[in-house]
Amino acid sequence: MIIDTKYHPVVSQIINLLEKDHFWFETFEHKPVRTSEEAVKIRDGYSLHQGAKALIVRVKISNTLKRFTMLVFPGDARFDAEKVKQLFKARDVRLASEEEVFKITHGVKLGGVPPFGNLFRLQVVADPVLLQNEKIVFNAGDQSFSIGMKSKDYKLIVHPLVETII
Repeated sequence: MIIDTKYHPVVSQIINLLEKDHFWFETFEHKPVRTSEEAVKIRDGYSLHQGAKALIVRVKISNTLKRFTMLVFPGDARFDAEKVKQLFKARDVRLASEEEVFKITHGVKLGGVPPFGNLFRLQVVADPVLLQNEKIVFNAGDQSFSIGMKSKDYKLIVHPLVETII
């Protein structure tokens, strides 16, 4: 599939991964959306619960040990900071700033971050509730481009740590 160069290069990276191993997927070109609530209105056939919300958080283990990780969960849920802190035995967890996200993702804007943290050398933690959906959908590196795919294929490509975070 040829992707318009107006999109962030990560869009092509994800499509290439899916095509390489012949995974089923579908694409949506749409007006820019930044939230899951906006996105569900333009993705026919998908619910808010199937939307894979991808957030980058900074996990502070100690004063000297901090790292970024990606949390992926249903668009109709919020992550539980206490569960994430327990998972990492962390002192603090906070959302990455817009500037940090831009730097980590090489220019992907908030709302466009795909749940493919592996493309950015981030550990990915996915909530099992999201993966119970047969299909998931997400902004694929651009606020104007979404991909729907099977959750079992997502697990094969991304290899997320599957833990309860909502």
